[in-house]
Amino acid sequence: MRVGEKEVSERAEIVRRYEDLFTRAQLEALREAEGQASPDDRERLYRLRKTCEAGLIAAALAEREDELENAVLAARVEFDGEELPLRSAQARLAVLAGYGDRERLGELAADASATFNDPRLEVLRAGEELEADVSGIEDPIERAEEEKSISLRALEGALAQASAAAENVYTRLREKWFERLLGAEREPIPTSYHTAYLRRLSPLESIYTKERAVPICMETLARLGFDLEAEPNIKLDLDDRPQKSPRACVIPSDPPTVVHLITRAQGGLHDYQAFLHEAGHALHYAGCDPALPYTFRNISRDHALTEIYSYIVEAISRQPGWHARHFGLSDEEAAENAEATVFMEALLFRRYVAKLQFELDFWGRFVEDGGTNGGYAERLSEATGVRYRADGFLADMDAGFYSADYLRAWIRAAQLRSYLDREVSGEWWESHETGDRLRALFTEGTKPTSEEIAGRIGFEPLDTAPLLRELGA
Repeated sequence: MRVGEKEVSERAEIVRRYEDLFTRAQLEALREAEGQASPDDRERLYRLRKTCEAGLIAAALAEREDELENAVLAARVEFDGEELPLRSAQARLAVLAGYGDRERLGELAADASATFNDPRLEVLRAGEELEADVSGIEDPIERAEEEKSISLRALEGALAQASAAAENVYTRLREKWFERLLGAEREPIPTSYHTAYLRRLSPLESIYTKERAVPICMETLARLGFDLEAEPNIKLDLDDRPQKSPRACVIPSDPPTVVHLITRAQGGLHDYQAFLHEAGHALHYAGCDPALPYTFRNISRDHALTEIYSYIVEAISRQPGWHARHFGLSDEEAAENAEATVFMEALLFRRYVAKLQFELDFWGRFVEDGGTNGGYAERLSEATGVRYRADGFLADMDAGFYSADYLRAWIRAAQLRSYLDREVSGEWWESHETGDRLRALFTEGTKPTSEEIAGRIGFEPLDTAPLLRELGA
């Protein structure tokens, strides 16, 4: 359903088929075993227990989630005499050339999406009640911190300082690239409807064509020593389907032997970046040691580890030399286009810092107000210079403080690039030595934490100096 091969979600039926997979009795057995385990085995049992908790919650919510998902899939938007599925309307925003057309379609799609806020909130409230029950931890922030083994407040504090330090350079880049990418027609504070168009660097699409995306990304990976086309364990899904989510992803069904890489190309530089990002995930999962227990091949406390590897591979697209090598640009043109990617990286980083801050506020007051949008539009708009709608807060919220995992990966990937710059001879982004170093990390699967990787390469977990250097601050 996520990749557009099915029109209807049947999650509830699948859950019923395997209803014996997760039970309260199994949860208690895992909790007891974890308490008695040796230190080496305790982490594996902890992750199995959290998976059992998630399975119990999924079983209880499956029918409601099916109902909501199928309603979203059935939603249609009327635009210029054409009836578009909501997902197709959202995807089209990236390629519509006219500023006014994007405004109209963006508002139609956002209006349609907002009609599902009540059922979204009902599912979220039910899920939160269940999580508190099965985990035994009532406070959602405390629960997330326990699972991630970090302080979310300390992370937010370090990131807030970094975002503030990057403000001046971001403001300069924003004025330049809003003008260049959105044109004179733009409003002083454009709406978020134009973000996908910005990410695509659409005015430069004649350079970054849809047809060349896969061959150039394959060659990019080959320079690191990875032959993705010859990798039998990675299943590529690059087709365009009307109901396919525009958000690229990797689904690691059974690492290392079955890993799905899914993108929906539309032309523009974002196709290249999305492919490289997901290739980092896919190579990580497909490169893990098959002798590891399944738990350490596919189950993690959070997503902060695997996001390091997606970010490090995607970061190649911000190297001026990469633009010069593959697209026939002069050094000056390559540096200019690479600066555009740094601008987008800064925009996304500041957006996610604001998103984490909103989510901490949201869950901090959740017990009292049951989930409200207070601060969402204000925080994100102030951070990015892009106007967000307050009623978009639920559609923009990933489960389990995923925003924190992305941000930890932002810090860690910058640290890793700094380490590679120091340790690898020549350019890190086109060296087999880089590939060898990454391959050694991939073999560990999901076992280490993001913070453990920081220690190995000589950094403190919250050291944002390498990230600020990359953002030009």
